[in-house]
Order: sequence, then C-alpha cells, then structure tokens
Amino acid sequence: MNNQTNPRLIYATIFVLASIEYLQSGMTAFAAAPIMGETSVSPDDFSLVAAAYASVAIFSISMQRWWVERIGGRRFLQGSLAISMIGALVCAASGDFMGFLAGRVIMGLGVGAFFTSARMMIHHLLPPKARFSGIKFLAGGLAASTAAAPWLASVSVANESWSAIYLSLAVLGVLAFVLVTHALPDAPVASAQPSQVSLLQQVLLSASSFLLLYGMQRAYYDFYGDRSQLIAMLSAAVLGLLVWGWQQFKSSEPLLRVREMLHVRYLAGLLLFLFVYTMLGANNTAIPAMLLHTLGFGWATVGEFEALGLSVAVITWVVMTRLLPRFPAPRKFLITGFVSLAIFGLLMSQLTAEANLWRDVLPALAFNSIFLLTVLPITAMQTFRELDRSEAAFANAQQLKNIVAQIGIALGISLATIGQQWRAAVHADALTANLDPGNPAFAATVQPMQDMLSASLPAGQAMQVAIAQVAQLMTEQASLLANLDHFTVVAVLGTLGIAVTSVQRIFR
Repeated sequence: MNNQTNPRLIYATIFVLASIEYLQSGMTAFAAAPIMGETSVSPDDFSLVAAAYASVAIFSISMQRWWVERIGGRRFLQGSLAISMIGALVCAASGDFMGFLAGRVIMGLGVGAFFTSARMMIHHLLPPKARFSGIKFLAGGLAASTAAAPWLASVSVANESWSAIYLSLAVLGVLAFVLVTHALPDAPVASAQPSQVSLLQQVLLSASSFLLLYGMQRAYYDFYGDRSQLIAMLSAAVLGLLVWGWQQFKSSEPLLRVREMLHVRYLAGLLLFLFVYTMLGANNTAIPAMLLHTLGFGWATVGEFEALGLSVAVITWVVMTRLLPRFPAPRKFLITGFVSLAIFGLLMSQLTAEANLWRDVLPALAFNSIFLLTVLPITAMQTFRELDRSEAAFANAQQLKNIVAQIGIALGISLATIGQQWRAAVHADALTANLDPGNPAFAATVQPMQDMLSASLPAGQAMQVAIAQVAQLMTEQASLLANLDHFTVVAVLGTLGIAVTSVQRIFR
C-alpha cells in the first residue's frame, strides 16, 4: 500500500496520537486531588509518581528514532500503544500507591514518544505540499485535547468514576492502534548512519531526569525544610544531564546528534519552547488551584469553564491556518501571543473573592488559549528550518524538543507551587500581624461573630471560635493574594516577551 495515497488515514493517526498524549497529562493534572483521595496517595507520593512518569517518558522519547530505524514506525507505535493501554488499565484498576505508580510508569513508557512519532509521520509520510495540512492536524489534536481534558476529568470526578479517565484513554489507544496498523508502512526507516545506544548513558539519562523532576516536585515540601538535600539532588541531576549531553556531543555514533543541532535558530526555539511549556505547567497548576481551592467553585463547574476557555485554542488554530499561508512572517504572531499572555495575567491578577466566572474568568482563560496556539505552532514551524536537510538530525531535534517539553512542564508546576507557598506565607505573616485585640478593625470583625455565636456557646468558647473563623478567613485571603501574585508575574513575563520579540532578529 502506498501510504501517500491515503492522507486522511495519516491525518487521523496524527490527530489521535497527539490527542492521547495531551489528554492523559491534562486529565491527570486536573483530577490529581480526587485521584490521590481514591488511591490513598499522599501529595508527596503523587510527586514521585509524576516524576517517575516523566523520566520514563524522556527515556522513551530518546529511544524513538533508534527503534524506528530497526523495527519501523508501525511496529514501534503498535508496541507503544499496547504498552500505553496496559498502563491505562492498570491505573484504572489501581486502588493504592503501588498500583497507580506502576500504571503511570507503564503509560510513560508507551505514551512518551507519541507526539514525536506524530510529528515525524508528517516528515516521513507526507509530500512537502501536504505537510502543512499534517501540522494542522497535529496542532488541532493538541488544541482539542487541551480543551477537552479538564471537562472530561471533571465529568469523571463529578460522577465518582475517576477510573473512567484511564478507561477512555485505553479506548482511544485501540482506535490509534487500528489507525497506525493501516496508515504506516512496515519497513524500518533507512539511515546512512544509524543511531547507537549505550545502556550506561541511558541509565544516566533516566536517573538524572528522575532526580531533576522529583527534586523539582519535592521543592514544594522541602522549600522551607532540608534545602541542602534538595540542592544536592538538583545539582547531581543537572550534572548528570550535562555529562549525558557532552557524551552525545563528542560521540561519533550518538543516540541524539547534538552536534548538528548547534544552530542559533534551533537553540533560540528550544528556549522559547521551554518558556511556553513552563507557562503551560505553571498556569495549569495555578488556575484550578485558584478557582477550586481559593474561590471555592465546584469541580464540574471549573472543568466546564476551563474547557470553554481552552476551546478558544481550537478557534485560534483555525484562524491561524487561514492566515499563515498568506502572512508567514512569524514576529507578528509571536507578539500577538505574548500580548495575549500579558492580558491573561493582568485579568487573572485582578480577580476578587466575588469573581464571576462568565464575566471575569472566562475571558482570561480565552487569552491564555490564544497565547498557547499562536506561540507554540509558530515556534514549531520556525525552530527546525536549518535541520530539515538531514532527516536523522531533524528527528533527533524533535526528540530533544519533546524532552525539553517534559522538563518545562515539570518546572512550571514546581515554580507555581513553590511560588504560591512562599507568597502565601509572606501574606499570612502580614495579615496575622493584625490579629491583635487592640486593633479596631480586628475587634469590629470578631465582635459580630462572637455575638452571633454567644446564643449557642459559652462566652469564652464563642470568642475562641470567632477568632478561629477570622484566622481562617485570613488564610484564605493569603492564598488569594498568593495566586494574584502568580498572575502578576505572568503579566510581567508576557510584557517582557513582547519586548524581546520586538527586538530579536531570529524569528522575523
């Protein structure tokens, strides 16, 4: 079968593979708290699960090209899909920490290279004139799954069936398996210089990735605790990754051709990818934290509104597909994206405890979607231009970019959680200073509560309960102020992005 005569199958396969990867990460992140409750997993252990998943995914991404050169894209994806479905079923059936950890590790081994494989299908199986259409489906899968993830997760949680999250992924895996079987050729990818793998180097990559990701996750708990141990862990991780990269650079038969990637355009694009994925991880952490825990909206409501806001990503990408062929210069799209990020941060930083979801929150979420679906596709189209002359270097560059994506998302989650912990503590200290019986404002707040409680409680106990309620209100206020600080920083970063994009000369 000539696969180039069946572009619809290829497009559908690209769309479903991209959707699975972003659906599973989005749903797991959104439903983290209910999953922890149902599986009796502590937040610390959930951090371990997240780090284990991401480090295994990085290992899988790094090996993608090596496997395709030896067994072909079809067999590689069939095996990866089978592994991912097994992992999803293990997650769905798990009832404790070990079961959920095992399921996520198995999923990481399978799902990790889906997005890389989907991108390489565009390069391998589509003629040059059809590749933009392939990118449409790749970005469309990203946009659609990003929008659908919070809604699907909230529906599962609201119906007390969190395992449906992973059962739905297994069903999608079956669909992808059928598509891959019919869309991809069976032959391995020919290469004049096949990549080589060193078991020792891959152990170093996996161990360093795990230490880095787990260290960033642990920072939330150890930020005010044993910092020396945390710093040692992160330092060892960074050193290990640098050693691995240096080995790839100096090797005559590397797994990833790092030496061929040392172009200014690619390195600049890699930094931009790191920024966007860091923002994705940070905002995907901060948004539900603010709406659910600080403002007190329900799971189903937050899921629906996040999905509505993120659905603008789909609309944004449809508009982009119309504009890009006629106006391909990237600078204006990047500036539009950073303007949207700045507006998103500004709107979210002005929310109050009386915020209205339709009037105040939804417009902000829409601008976040515009940021993602302008900057990410444009960066993807511009970053790899100097590498597409070498098919192997292009593939390796895609692999390294997706490794950076895994690290960026974890970095964003860590920065958001650490920042919230730090700023909440600062605000709590400032607010607690007002808990003084001699403070007129404090007395004016406590006295009505005490009078109301005195009808059913002794005077002394009524005073204690009233003070406790005021303290709880101050804790909630500190959390709200910490969230507002996060989004203020996002607005500043968006503004800096506008300035840098306006003067840079790489993506013009």
